[in-house]
Amino acid sequence: MAIGASSAKAGEETDTITDRAHPSQLRRRLGRADLRAVPEARRELRELLRHWGKPGRSDIAELLTSELVTNAIVHTDDDAVLTAVVSPRGLRVEVRDFVARRPRLRAPDLGEDTHGRGLVLVQSLADAWGVRSHGVGKSVWFELATEVA
Repeated sequence: MAIGASSAKAGEETDTITDRAHPSQLRRRLGRADLRAVPEARRELRELLRHWGKPGRSDIAELLTSELVTNAIVHTDDDAVLTAVVSPRGLRVEVRDFVARRPRLRAPDLGEDTHGRGLVLVQSLADAWGVRSHGVGKSVWFELATEVA
């Protein structure tokens, strides 16, 4: 399984919900171990995507975003930054954290309740996804095309 890379820049560390100059963009700081950020990120993404894509695409985007946000909050001991950008081609969501350890795609253990399924969902439902290293940390991202054949 190959994990892709991208040249898009990760979001800045700000607390803004939407960028007024670019209303098709969401940038949100995720506090260390703040699990309240998961439903808040979903709500903010839902607002950003309320007129985007075919029916069901924004639901997939919300699910995959909550997986990336949860992973960053649970598996790192630092803040993270969520960035979502809507363009004519589609949606790109990126969660940047400041821990170099790369996530592992693994088959979920059927005996476990929910652990180990996040990246499998991302791999299964996203049109593209990957991990990109930074000087400090990494970004895990996915893309969904606006139109699906």
